[in-house]
Amino acid sequence: MSSESSFDIVSKMDMQELTNAIHQTEKEIDNRFDFKNSKSSLKMEKDALIIASEDEYKLNAVIDILQTKMVKRGITLKNLDFGKIEPASLGTVRQRLGFKQGIDQENAKKINILIRDSKLKVKSQIQGDQIRVTGKSRDDLQQIIQILRKADLPLDLQFNNLK
Repeated sequence: MSSESSFDIVSKMDMQELTNAIHQTEKEIDNRFDFKNSKSSLKMEKDALIIASEDEYKLNAVIDILQTKMVKRGITLKNLDFGKIEPASLGTVRQRLGFKQGIDQENAKKINILIRDSKLKVKSQIQGDQIRVTGKSRDDLQQIIQILRKADLPLDLQFNNLK
């Protein structure tokens, strides 16, 4: 049996919970008086969400409702990438919200530096869009998890496969 322990650092968004938050937002838009007869809509794509509305004020209101529903469902807002507001057809406006899935190279390097600066006896290795951390002591791995949770990183991290 191996004496090395390890875990994976990943950054994924729960797409099912996001879909539920979008449905809740659509229901609230349908029921709210200030959105009666408005052309507000949310359209889910593979890696983004397109929000359209009559004007910027209503667009921002829809985004605010969506963010509230996401937080209530336990989805972090760190993994949203807000595009710029652009004009759409029939005098409406739209905004694209991208989803950050996985850890990009720049943030992976920052995480590796944080792990290296901790002076704990662990090794970290970038594997595509995740990072594997290995070490002999499980306590060291737990300390790394605590350090990364306290770090102010621009994405939400999950820690999987602690073995």
